[in-house]
Amino acid sequence: MRYFLFHNFRAIFALDRWIKQRFTKIGLLLLASSIAAGVFGIDTRQNLAYQLFSLLLALLLLAIFSSWFFRVRLTARRDLPRLATVGESLHYQVQVQNHTQKQQQSLVLRENIKLHPPSFESFLRAKEPGQKKRNWFDNYVGYPRWLWLMNRAEIAEQSLPTISPNSSVSIKMTLTPLRRGYVDFTGMTFARSDPLGLFNAFYTIDMPTRLLVLPKRYPVSEISLSIARKFQMGGVPLALGTGEQADFDHLREYRPGDSLRHIHWKSWAKVGKPIVKEFQDEFFVRHALIFDTFTEEAGGEVFEAAVSVAASFAGAPRNHEVLLDLMFVGTQAYSFTSGRGLAQSEQLLEILACVETCTAQPFQDLYDLVMEHTAALSACVCILLNWDEPRQKLLHSLTEKGVSFLGIVVSELEIDTEKFPTVHVLHPDAIAEGLAKF
Repeated sequence: MRYFLFHNFRAIFALDRWIKQRFTKIGLLLLASSIAAGVFGIDTRQNLAYQLFSLLLALLLLAIFSSWFFRVRLTARRDLPRLATVGESLHYQVQVQNHTQKQQQSLVLRENIKLHPPSFESFLRAKEPGQKKRNWFDNYVGYPRWLWLMNRAEIAEQSLPTISPNSSVSIKMTLTPLRRGYVDFTGMTFARSDPLGLFNAFYTIDMPTRLLVLPKRYPVSEISLSIARKFQMGGVPLALGTGEQADFDHLREYRPGDSLRHIHWKSWAKVGKPIVKEFQDEFFVRHALIFDTFTEEAGGEVFEAAVSVAASFAGAPRNHEVLLDLMFVGTQAYSFTSGRGLAQSEQLLEILACVETCTAQPFQDLYDLVMEHTAALSACVCILLNWDEPRQKLLHSLTEKGVSFLGIVVSELEIDTEKFPTVHVLHPDAIAEGLAKF
Protein backbone atom coordinates (compact mmCIF):
# COMPACT_ATOMS: atom_id res chain seq x y z
CA MET A 1 0.00 0.00 0.00
CA ARG A 2 2.76 2.48 0.95
CA TYR A 3 4.68 1.55 -2.20
CA PHE A 4 1.61 2.36 -4.32
CA LEU A 5 1.05 5.66 -2.54
CA PHE A 6 4.73 6.58 -2.85
CA HIS A 7 4.68 6.20 -6.63
CA ASN A 8 1.67 8.50 -6.88
CA PHE A 9 3.26 11.34 -4.91
CA ARG A 10 4.80 12.84 -8.06
CA ALA A 11 1.46 13.09 -9.85
CA ILE A 12 -0.22 14.59 -6.78
CA PHE A 13 2.62 17.08 -6.31
CA ALA A 14 2.68 18.08 -10.01
CA LEU A 15 -1.07 18.68 -10.08
CA ASP A 16 -1.03 20.63 -6.81
CA ARG A 17 1.88 22.82 -7.94
CA TRP A 18 0.31 23.48 -11.38
CA ILE A 19 -2.96 24.63 -9.81
CA LYS A 20 -1.27 26.86 -7.22
CA GLN A 21 1.08 28.45 -9.75
CA ARG A 22 -1.41 28.93 -12.56
CA PHE A 23 -4.42 30.19 -10.62
CA THR A 24 -4.35 33.42 -8.63
CA LYS A 25 -5.92 33.55 -5.18
CA ILE A 26 -9.18 34.82 -6.66
CA GLY A 27 -8.93 32.18 -9.37
CA LEU A 28 -8.50 29.44 -6.75
CA LEU A 29 -11.59 30.74 -4.95
CA LEU A 30 -13.60 30.64 -8.18
CA LEU A 31 -12.27 27.20 -9.02
CA ALA A 32 -13.31 25.82 -5.62
CA SER A 33 -16.71 27.55 -5.93
CA SER A 34 -17.28 26.10 -9.39
CA ILE A 35 -16.48 22.58 -8.14
CA ALA A 36 -18.89 23.00 -5.22
CA ALA A 37 -21.58 24.43 -7.49
CA GLY A 38 -21.09 21.55 -9.92
CA VAL A 39 -21.53 19.00 -7.13
CA PHE A 40 -24.69 20.61 -5.74
CA GLY A 41 -26.09 21.41 -9.19
CA ILE A 42 -26.15 17.87 -10.53
CA ASP A 43 -29.91 17.73 -10.07
CA THR A 44 -31.04 20.77 -12.09
CA ARG A 45 -34.64 20.35 -10.97
CA GLN A 46 -33.93 20.79 -7.26
CA ASN A 47 -31.78 23.99 -7.28
CA LEU A 48 -30.17 26.61 -9.49
CA ALA A 49 -26.56 25.87 -8.50
CA TYR A 50 -25.88 24.65 -12.05
CA GLN A 51 -26.36 28.19 -13.32
CA LEU A 52 -23.66 29.46 -10.94
CA PHE A 53 -21.45 26.59 -12.08
CA SER A 54 -21.91 27.56 -15.74
CA LEU A 55 -21.07 31.21 -15.01
CA LEU A 56 -17.94 30.43 -13.00
CA LEU A 57 -16.76 27.86 -15.55
CA ALA A 58 -17.21 30.37 -18.36
CA LEU A 59 -15.15 32.96 -16.47
CA LEU A 60 -12.34 30.47 -15.83
CA LEU A 61 -12.28 29.26 -19.44
CA LEU A 62 -12.18 32.87 -20.67
CA ALA A 63 -9.23 33.60 -18.35
CA ILE A 64 -7.37 30.49 -19.53
CA PHE A 65 -8.04 31.33 -23.18
CA SER A 66 -6.77 34.91 -22.79
CA SER A 67 -3.45 33.60 -21.37
CA TRP A 68 -2.62 32.11 -24.77
CA PHE A 69 -2.06 35.61 -26.13
CA PHE A 70 0.69 36.48 -23.64
CA ARG A 71 3.68 37.63 -25.72
CA VAL A 72 6.94 38.94 -24.32
CA ARG A 73 10.70 38.66 -24.99
CA LEU A 74 12.86 38.87 -21.91
CA THR A 75 16.37 37.85 -20.91
CA ALA A 76 17.87 37.76 -17.43
CA ARG A 77 21.20 37.55 -15.65
CA ARG A 78 21.51 35.99 -12.22
CA ASP A 79 24.38 37.19 -9.99
CA LEU A 80 24.54 34.18 -7.72
CA PRO A 81 27.42 33.37 -5.33
CA ARG A 82 28.99 29.92 -5.51
CA LEU A 83 28.34 28.90 -1.90
CA ALA A 84 25.58 29.24 0.68
CA THR A 85 24.96 27.83 4.18
CA VAL A 86 21.99 25.86 5.47
CA GLY A 87 19.43 28.06 7.22
CA GLU A 88 21.13 31.36 6.32
CA SER A 89 19.16 33.54 3.90
CA LEU A 90 21.05 34.49 0.78
CA HIS A 91 20.35 37.66 -1.21
CA TYR A 92 21.32 37.99 -4.86
CA GLN A 93 20.54 40.27 -7.78
CA VAL A 94 18.69 39.44 -11.00
CA GLN A 95 18.79 41.82 -13.95
CA VAL A 96 15.89 41.52 -16.40
CA GLN A 97 16.09 42.97 -19.92
CA ASN A 98 12.99 43.84 -21.98
CA HIS A 99 13.60 43.24 -25.70
CA THR A 100 10.22 44.47 -26.94
CA GLN A 101 8.94 47.87 -27.99
CA LYS A 102 6.18 47.66 -25.41
CA GLN A 103 6.23 48.56 -21.74
CA GLN A 104 6.04 45.45 -19.57
CA GLN A 105 4.26 45.63 -16.24
CA SER A 106 2.55 43.44 -13.63
CA LEU A 107 5.15 40.69 -14.08
CA VAL A 108 6.08 38.25 -11.31
CA LEU A 109 9.45 36.45 -11.32
CA ARG A 110 9.76 32.88 -10.07
CA GLU A 111 12.91 30.79 -9.88
CA ASN A 112 12.70 27.19 -11.08
CA ILE A 113 14.67 24.63 -9.05
CA LYS A 114 15.20 21.04 -10.07
CA LEU A 115 13.52 18.60 -7.73
CA HIS A 116 15.23 15.40 -6.59
CA PRO A 117 12.60 12.77 -5.65
CA PRO A 118 14.00 10.22 -3.19
CA SER A 119 14.07 6.50 -3.78
CA PHE A 120 11.59 4.33 -1.92
CA GLU A 121 14.39 2.94 0.27
CA SER A 122 15.63 6.43 1.20
CA PHE A 123 12.05 7.52 1.83
CA LEU A 124 11.49 4.69 4.31
CA ARG A 125 14.80 5.37 6.13
CA ALA A 126 14.37 9.14 6.27
CA LYS A 127 13.40 10.79 9.51
CA GLU A 128 11.87 14.23 9.08
CA PRO A 129 12.49 16.83 11.80
CA GLY A 130 9.41 17.00 13.99
CA GLN A 131 8.08 13.73 12.59
CA LYS A 132 7.08 12.50 16.05
CA LYS A 133 4.62 15.38 16.38
CA ARG A 134 2.71 14.45 13.23
CA ASN A 135 -0.46 12.37 13.36
CA TRP A 136 -0.34 8.66 12.58
CA PHE A 137 -1.88 9.08 9.12
CA ASP A 138 0.77 11.55 7.91
CA ASN A 139 3.50 9.35 9.39
CA TYR A 140 2.15 6.25 7.66
CA VAL A 141 1.47 7.81 4.25
CA GLY A 142 4.57 10.00 4.48
CA TYR A 143 3.64 12.72 1.98
CA PRO A 144 4.95 15.56 4.22
CA ARG A 145 8.22 13.62 4.63
CA TRP A 146 8.43 13.18 0.84
CA LEU A 147 7.97 16.94 0.37
CA TRP A 148 10.71 17.62 2.92
CA LEU A 149 13.12 15.32 1.08
CA MET A 150 12.29 17.02 -2.23
CA ASN A 151 12.70 20.64 -1.17
CA ARG A 152 16.26 21.91 -0.90
CA ALA A 153 15.59 25.65 -0.86
CA GLU A 154 12.85 28.26 -0.68
CA ILE A 155 12.90 31.28 -2.99
CA ALA A 156 10.25 33.94 -2.58
CA GLU A 157 8.73 35.16 -5.85
CA GLN A 158 9.17 38.85 -6.62
CA SER A 159 6.98 41.38 -8.43
CA LEU A 160 8.90 43.25 -11.10
CA PRO A 161 8.65 47.01 -11.49
CA THR A 162 7.48 48.37 -14.83
CA ILE A 163 10.09 47.75 -17.53
CA SER A 164 10.33 50.37 -20.26
CA PRO A 165 10.83 49.30 -23.91
CA ASN A 166 14.37 47.98 -24.58
CA SER A 167 15.51 48.65 -21.03
CA SER A 168 16.31 46.62 -17.95
CA VAL A 169 15.59 46.51 -14.22
CA SER A 170 17.41 44.89 -11.32
CA ILE A 171 15.67 43.21 -8.40
CA LYS A 172 16.82 41.42 -5.25
CA MET A 173 15.88 37.78 -4.72
CA THR A 174 16.02 35.94 -1.40
CA LEU A 175 16.92 32.27 -1.13
CA THR A 176 16.77 30.23 2.07
CA PRO A 177 18.64 26.88 1.82
CA LEU A 178 16.80 24.12 3.65
CA ARG A 179 19.26 21.28 3.12
CA ARG A 180 22.94 20.95 2.31
CA GLY A 181 24.14 19.81 -1.08
CA TYR A 182 23.60 21.18 -4.56
CA VAL A 183 20.66 23.41 -5.48
CA ASP A 184 20.15 23.13 -9.25
CA PHE A 185 18.54 26.14 -10.91
CA THR A 186 16.89 25.24 -14.22
CA GLY A 187 15.50 28.61 -15.29
CA MET A 188 13.18 31.52 -14.54
CA THR A 189 9.47 31.92 -15.12
CA PHE A 190 7.75 35.27 -15.64
CA ALA A 191 4.05 35.21 -14.80
CA ARG A 192 1.28 37.69 -15.55
CA SER A 193 -2.40 37.25 -14.74
CA ASP A 194 -5.17 37.71 -17.30
CA PRO A 195 -7.30 40.90 -17.31
CA LEU A 196 -9.76 39.23 -14.94
CA GLY A 197 -6.97 38.37 -12.49
CA LEU A 198 -7.86 34.67 -12.39
CA PHE A 199 -5.22 32.76 -14.36
CA ASN A 200 -1.47 33.27 -14.87
CA ALA A 201 0.27 33.15 -18.22
CA PHE A 202 3.89 31.97 -18.19
CA TYR A 203 7.07 32.89 -20.05
CA THR A 204 10.01 30.64 -19.12
CA ILE A 205 13.68 30.99 -20.01
CA ASP A 206 16.36 28.34 -19.41
CA MET A 207 19.15 29.48 -17.07
CA PRO A 208 20.82 26.38 -15.59
CA THR A 209 23.32 26.92 -12.78
CA ARG A 210 24.29 25.31 -9.46
CA LEU A 211 24.64 26.56 -5.92
CA LEU A 212 26.44 24.48 -3.29
CA VAL A 213 24.92 24.68 0.17
CA LEU A 214 27.42 24.05 2.96
CA PRO A 215 26.49 22.46 6.31
CA LYS A 216 25.63 24.69 9.22
CA ARG A 217 28.69 25.53 11.30
CA TYR A 218 29.23 26.59 14.89
CA PRO A 219 32.09 28.45 16.58
CA VAL A 220 34.77 26.10 17.87
CA SER A 221 37.37 27.26 20.37
CA GLU A 222 40.98 26.27 19.92
CA ILE A 223 41.38 22.69 21.14
CA SER A 224 44.59 21.33 22.63
CA LEU A 225 45.56 18.45 20.37
CA SER A 226 48.99 16.92 20.11
CA ILE A 227 51.37 18.87 17.88
CA ALA A 228 54.09 16.22 17.85
CA ARG A 229 55.61 15.89 14.40
CA LYS A 230 55.27 12.43 12.87
CA PHE A 231 57.33 10.77 10.19
CA GLN A 232 55.57 10.90 6.79
CA MET A 233 56.54 7.96 4.63
CA GLY A 234 57.53 9.35 1.25
CA GLY A 235 56.97 12.94 2.40
CA VAL A 236 54.11 15.16 1.24
CA PRO A 237 55.07 16.21 -2.31
CA LEU A 238 52.52 19.03 -2.63
CA ALA A 239 52.99 20.53 0.84
CA LEU A 240 54.72 23.83 1.44
CA GLY A 241 58.34 23.59 2.48
CA THR A 242 57.91 24.69 6.10
CA GLY A 243 58.71 22.77 9.24
CA GLU A 244 61.23 20.01 9.62
CA GLN A 245 62.40 18.56 6.35
CA ALA A 246 65.35 16.32 5.52
CA ASP A 247 68.11 17.33 3.12
CA PHE A 248 68.08 17.10 -0.64
CA ASP A 249 68.37 13.49 -1.84
CA HIS A 250 68.53 13.30 -5.66
CA LEU A 251 67.16 14.61 -8.97
CA ARG A 252 64.45 12.98 -11.05
CA GLU A 253 62.11 13.77 -13.94
CA TYR A 254 59.06 15.95 -13.28
CA ARG A 255 55.78 14.15 -12.56
CA PRO A 256 52.31 15.78 -12.68
CA GLY A 257 51.53 17.18 -9.23
CA ASP A 258 55.11 18.01 -8.29
CA SER A 259 55.60 21.44 -6.76
CA LEU A 260 57.11 24.05 -9.08
CA ARG A 261 59.23 25.14 -6.12
CA HIS A 262 61.21 21.90 -6.43
CA ILE A 263 62.17 22.33 -10.10
CA HIS A 264 65.93 22.30 -10.66
CA TRP A 265 66.26 24.95 -13.35
CA LYS A 266 69.91 24.33 -14.26
CA SER A 267 69.23 20.64 -14.96
CA TRP A 268 66.14 21.55 -17.00
CA ALA A 269 68.31 23.87 -19.13
CA LYS A 270 70.86 21.09 -19.70
CA VAL A 271 68.56 18.17 -20.60
CA GLY A 272 65.69 20.16 -22.12
CA LYS A 273 62.93 18.72 -19.92
CA PRO A 274 61.65 19.47 -16.39
CA ILE A 275 63.78 18.04 -13.59
CA VAL A 276 62.79 18.27 -9.91
CA LYS A 277 64.65 17.86 -6.64
CA GLU A 278 63.66 14.84 -4.55
CA PHE A 279 63.84 15.15 -0.78
CA GLN A 280 63.96 12.53 1.90
CA ASP A 281 60.95 11.68 4.01
CA GLU A 282 59.52 14.57 6.05
CA PHE A 283 58.05 15.20 9.50
CA PHE A 284 54.71 16.99 9.89
CA VAL A 285 52.01 17.65 12.45
CA ARG A 286 49.07 15.69 11.05
CA HIS A 287 45.58 15.59 12.53
CA ALA A 288 42.63 13.52 11.37
CA LEU A 289 38.93 14.36 11.37
CA ILE A 290 37.25 10.95 11.49
CA PHE A 291 33.56 11.10 10.54
CA ASP A 292 31.17 8.22 11.22
CA THR A 293 28.59 7.90 8.41
CA PHE A 294 27.10 4.56 9.49
CA THR A 295 23.43 4.98 10.35
CA GLU A 296 20.10 3.64 9.10
CA GLU A 297 18.39 7.05 9.18
CA ALA A 298 18.72 8.95 5.90
CA GLY A 299 18.88 12.68 6.49
CA GLY A 300 17.84 12.41 10.14
CA GLU A 301 18.44 15.12 12.73
CA VAL A 302 21.26 13.18 14.39
CA PHE A 303 23.20 12.68 11.17
CA GLU A 304 22.75 16.29 10.04
CA ALA A 305 23.88 17.50 13.46
CA ALA A 306 26.98 15.29 13.17
CA VAL A 307 27.74 16.75 9.73
CA SER A 308 27.51 20.25 11.23
CA VAL A 309 29.93 19.25 14.00
CA ALA A 310 32.38 17.88 11.43
CA ALA A 311 32.05 21.03 9.33
CA SER A 312 32.65 23.19 12.40
CA PHE A 313 35.95 21.45 13.08
CA ALA A 314 36.94 21.37 9.39
CA GLY A 315 36.35 25.09 9.04
CA ALA A 316 37.86 26.12 12.38
CA PRO A 317 41.08 28.19 12.24
CA ARG A 318 44.24 26.20 12.77
CA ASN A 319 48.00 26.54 12.47
CA HIS A 320 49.01 26.72 8.82
CA GLU A 321 51.69 24.06 9.39
CA VAL A 322 49.15 21.42 10.45
CA LEU A 323 47.83 18.88 7.93
CA LEU A 324 44.21 17.79 8.41
CA ASP A 325 42.89 14.50 6.98
CA LEU A 326 39.14 14.09 6.58
CA MET A 327 38.31 10.38 6.73
CA PHE A 328 34.91 8.80 6.15
CA VAL A 329 33.24 5.98 4.24
CA GLY A 330 30.69 6.48 1.49
CA THR A 331 30.49 4.20 -1.52
CA GLN A 332 34.13 3.54 -0.60
CA ALA A 333 36.68 4.71 1.97
CA TYR A 334 37.79 8.32 1.47
CA SER A 335 40.67 10.36 2.88
CA PHE A 336 41.14 14.03 1.90
CA THR A 337 44.04 16.14 3.12
CA SER A 338 44.10 19.92 3.62
CA GLY A 339 46.71 22.41 4.82
CA ARG A 340 50.26 23.40 3.88
CA GLY A 341 49.60 24.05 0.19
CA LEU A 342 47.14 21.19 -0.30
CA ALA A 343 43.35 21.55 -0.28
CA GLN A 344 41.92 24.39 1.79
CA SER A 345 39.32 24.15 4.55
CA GLU A 346 36.64 25.36 2.14
CA GLN A 347 37.18 22.28 0.00
CA LEU A 348 36.64 20.01 3.01
CA LEU A 349 33.38 21.84 3.67
CA GLU A 350 32.33 21.25 0.07
CA ILE A 351 32.98 17.53 0.53
CA LEU A 352 30.94 17.46 3.74
CA ALA A 353 28.12 19.30 1.96
CA CYS A 354 27.56 16.21 -0.18
CA VAL A 355 28.34 13.39 2.25
CA GLU A 356 25.59 10.80 2.70
CA THR A 357 24.87 8.03 5.16
CA CYS A 358 26.51 4.67 4.57
CA THR A 359 24.43 1.49 4.79
CA ALA A 360 26.13 -0.81 2.29
CA GLN A 361 29.52 -1.13 4.03
CA PRO A 362 30.41 -2.24 7.58
CA PHE A 363 31.98 0.05 10.20
CA GLN A 364 35.10 -2.09 9.86
CA ASP A 365 35.89 -0.19 6.63
CA LEU A 366 36.33 3.04 8.59
CA TYR A 367 38.36 1.23 11.24
CA ASP A 368 40.72 -0.15 8.57
CA LEU A 369 41.07 3.26 6.95
CA VAL A 370 42.05 4.91 10.24
CA MET A 371 44.45 2.13 11.24
CA GLU A 372 46.17 2.47 7.87
CA HIS A 373 47.11 6.08 8.72
CA THR A 374 47.76 5.95 12.48
CA ALA A 375 51.56 5.87 12.11
CA ALA A 376 51.49 9.33 10.53
CA LEU A 377 48.85 10.90 12.82
CA SER A 378 49.66 13.23 15.69
CA ALA A 379 46.06 13.40 16.98
CA CYS A 380 42.50 13.11 15.74
CA VAL A 381 38.91 14.20 16.31
CA CYS A 382 36.40 11.34 16.12
CA ILE A 383 32.76 12.23 15.43
CA LEU A 384 30.59 9.18 16.09
CA LEU A 385 26.89 8.43 15.68
CA ASN A 386 26.73 5.56 18.15
CA TRP A 387 28.54 4.14 21.18
CA ASP A 388 28.67 0.45 20.44
CA GLU A 389 31.51 -2.06 20.56
CA PRO A 390 33.01 -1.29 17.08
CA ARG A 391 33.26 2.43 17.93
CA GLN A 392 34.83 1.74 21.30
CA LYS A 393 37.25 -0.68 19.64
CA LEU A 394 38.36 2.13 17.31
CA LEU A 395 39.14 4.44 20.23
CA HIS A 396 40.92 1.62 22.13
CA SER A 397 43.11 1.00 19.09
CA LEU A 398 43.97 4.69 18.79
CA THR A 399 45.03 4.69 22.44
CA GLU A 400 47.18 1.59 21.92
CA LYS A 401 48.83 3.23 18.90
CA GLY A 402 49.66 6.29 20.97
CA VAL A 403 47.38 8.63 19.00
CA SER A 404 45.61 11.15 21.24
CA PHE A 405 42.02 11.92 20.31
CA LEU A 406 38.94 13.97 21.09
CA GLY A 407 35.81 11.85 20.79
CA ILE A 408 32.35 13.32 20.14
CA VAL A 409 29.25 11.13 20.14
CA VAL A 410 26.21 12.84 18.62
CA SER A 411 23.20 11.10 20.10
CA GLU A 412 19.76 11.69 21.58
CA LEU A 413 20.42 9.00 24.21
CA GLU A 414 22.28 9.16 27.49
CA ILE A 415 25.65 7.44 27.05
CA ASP A 416 28.18 6.39 29.68
CA THR A 417 31.70 7.39 28.54
CA GLU A 418 33.49 7.22 31.91
CA LYS A 419 36.15 4.85 30.55
CA PHE A 420 37.07 7.47 27.93
CA PRO A 421 37.62 10.87 29.58
CA THR A 422 38.24 12.55 26.20
CA VAL A 423 34.87 11.44 24.80
CA HIS A 424 31.91 13.83 25.03
CA VAL A 425 28.23 13.40 24.16
CA LEU A 426 26.41 16.11 22.19
CA HIS A 427 22.63 16.23 21.89
CA PRO A 428 21.43 17.17 18.38
CA ASP A 429 19.37 20.04 19.82
CA ALA A 430 22.28 21.52 21.79
CA ILE A 431 25.24 21.38 19.40
CA ALA A 432 26.25 25.04 19.81
CA GLU A 433 26.15 24.86 23.60
CA GLY A 434 28.10 21.59 23.64
CA LEU A 435 30.86 22.82 21.33
CA ALA A 436 31.21 26.04 23.33
CA LYS A 437 32.26 23.99 26.37
CA PHE A 438 35.31 22.46 24.67
